[in-house]
Amino acid sequence: MTVSDGAGRAVTYEERHWHPAADVRDSFSPHLAASGPYRASIPPFIADLPVSLDADTLSRAHDATADLIRIDAELSRDDSPAGALLLRAECAASSAIERVTAPALAIMLADIEESLEPHAVQIVAHVKADLAALARAGSLDEDAIVHIQRTLMASTRPDRRGRWRSQQVWIGGGSRGPQRASFVPPHESRVPALMADLIAFMKRRDLPPLPQIAIAHAQYETIHPFLEVNGRTGRAVMQAMLRRSDVTRSVVLPISAGLLQDTAGYFDALTQYRAGHLSDIVDTMSQAAHTAVETSRMLVDDLDAVNDSWQSQVTARQGSAARRLLGLLTRQPTVTSKLAVSYLGVTAPNALLAIDRLVDDRILSQVGSGRRNRTWAAHDVLNALDALAERARRQR
Repeated sequence: MTVSDGAGRAVTYEERHWHPAADVRDSFSPHLAASGPYRASIPPFIADLPVSLDADTLSRAHDATADLIRIDAELSRDDSPAGALLLRAECAASSAIERVTAPALAIMLADIEESLEPHAVQIVAHVKADLAALARAGSLDEDAIVHIQRTLMASTRPDRRGRWRSQQVWIGGGSRGPQRASFVPPHESRVPALMADLIAFMKRRDLPPLPQIAIAHAQYETIHPFLEVNGRTGRAVMQAMLRRSDVTRSVVLPISAGLLQDTAGYFDALTQYRAGHLSDIVDTMSQAAHTAVETSRMLVDDLDAVNDSWQSQVTARQGSAARRLLGLLTRQPTVTSKLAVSYLGVTAPNALLAIDRLVDDRILSQVGSGRRNRTWAAHDVLNALDALAERARRQR
């Protein structure tokens, strides 16, 4: 593996001076920070980067890309209910990389605005950001990336969303300053030019899709253009690049579940990229793609098993509202009477009759004990989602 390992392709550094009073403009405790010199990175421009990868790395990337294309086509052809759940699985795994986690029930309740659990609300915001990324996949530019970050932070910190950062950030080393950080992204003055260069690289048509996506992702994470949610924004952008390259046309596949399985390897690959080496991040992305395919197939199998079980459990006649409601529950496993009315196209009393039948058949159970604004959950589907999340969290 090499990337024309010549000078100028690895990150270089410049010395700057840290002034807490000026540089920690929105900190709650600037007095805790310590003045002093630090080394900020200077990432190389990559718009015209000559990418030279060894045959094995390219072969692994090709195989992983073919796997992604194949399962995307399968899920599209079968009109699988897994698609909606895989999107949520991707966003849950991406959030878990940042230690933002919530059980499937909390996420699904937040998704229908029936829960305000903070981590679940953040994961639902991630879902909306991924959808925003897919909507802008054909015109992925600086404005689109800012829009994705703004969507991720829709309910938090207006001063930290919707624009490139205006101060120094750092990774590791505590909150007192960048001097002890494990990595210091570039000074904020360099961010606009670096992001414009990254967009130019992302628009190239001469590179295989997965290596291009991996390199773009590593460059984005190196620039760290926002004050917050850089990782989650970067992984949403990654999904947009997969869509734009026609690798995934119909569904969001949980690439982040593969990254979550080996976060140490993921972070080390980013470090190797900053040293001027590309094969590590490409191999990491290829392995994550294979894991995404395996994870997706497991979820499809689990949902098939749930559906088979439900068909033997449900006592309502064929074509009834209760049986038709099963089609919603495999995609949206928490439901209110209002959602049931909208999906079934029936009156509220008839929707409640359908829900009650599924409760009697032990397919639905009420969440909480309230008599008004009631919510029901299909725990078989939620258990499948929690099992997927648990598999993703197991470190290799």
